[in-house]
Amino acid sequence: MARRRAGSEAGRPSTAMVATYHRHMPESAEPTSYRGMPAWGFAFPGPLRDELTALALDGTKTATSSLAVDFVVEGVMPARAGDREVILDSAGMPVAIVEITSIALSTIALVDDDFARAEGEGFEDASDWRAAHERFWTGYIDDLRTGLRDPGFELTDSTVVVCEWFRVVERLDGSS
Repeated sequence: MARRRAGSEAGRPSTAMVATYHRHMPESAEPTSYRGMPAWGFAFPGPLRDELTALALDGTKTATSSLAVDFVVEGVMPARAGDREVILDSAGMPVAIVEITSIALSTIALVDDDFARAEGEGFEDASDWRAAHERFWTGYIDDLRTGLRDPGFELTDSTVVVCEWFRVVERLDGSS
């Protein structure tokens, strides 16, 4: 499922702005960086984030995706291959440093089965991936429309998706 950034640094929106933009996201004290690296969590704090974080920590989840428009609305650039970033748990605590091993732009319609399986969430194929992600993204589509100032924004076959592959390089949660 999608990655989510929080907070404010170097052109990133403030936590208050993110909380306003994502009405269902409680205002949090999540850090925006840790050890000088960008910090983010999967989805939104709660059970889904906890599940996805566990999958990443055990090596099952080696990829994640976001809508390109999320980066536009949030005013940040996607990561680049070789970047190191910090994954946060639902409590906003750093749990791992990941290295982005590859990044690609795709569209919802062109995400392939291999990427869908690399997300580690049990998707059999890209069709399963698409159904689950469209449900998630539709959950905050009104916020996207507001952020884009486009009341007609819809998810379509040509909606751009940022596909990221990563590997955990260090656990920060006290586990090996």
